[in-house]
Amino acid sequence: MNVTNHTAALPGATIKTRSLRERIRAHFRTRSDEGQSLLEFALCAPILLIVVTGITTFGFTLNNYLVMTNAVNTSAQLLAIIRSSTTITDPCAAAVTAFQNAAPILKTSSLSYSFVLNGTAYTNKTSCTAGAANLVQGQSAQMTVTYPCNLAVYGANLLPSCYLRVQTTEIVQ
Repeated sequence: MNVTNHTAALPGATIKTRSLRERIRAHFRTRSDEGQSLLEFALCAPILLIVVTGITTFGFTLNNYLVMTNAVNTSAQLLAIIRSSTTITDPCAAAVTAFQNAAPILKTSSLSYSFVLNGTAYTNKTSCTAGAANLVQGQSAQMTVTYPCNLAVYGANLLPSCYLRVQTTEIVQ
């Protein structure tokens, strides 16, 4: 360190001065780090928000799937026992109504239903009046429901062709 001693007006007193380079280096060495944490937060916050939003969106989709699973099980059980009822002439419509009552959080216009009653397929239908004759004791009654999943994170749908599909088969009683 280059320090130059100068004599002051008073005898015996000296003034020490440093070069400009040494003063600048000393200034940067003793500068505080107050803005560093703010800068780190500003860099990490967007990434953290995207991750948290993605987790939340996935959680809503998983909730929809669980609600669908429960509703399809309930509706398929209704199909399995509806054979003995003489008041219900359309088993598919009854199962669709039971599904919609068991899953009120799902948008009904986005749901797609398919049934297989005793080997006869009713694809994308909510009604099958001829299906009552296909409910034979000991045979299978299958119900499949499809619902589009929305994995949008800040307006960008990560999987636009994603569909939740739940299928259950019951034996007709």
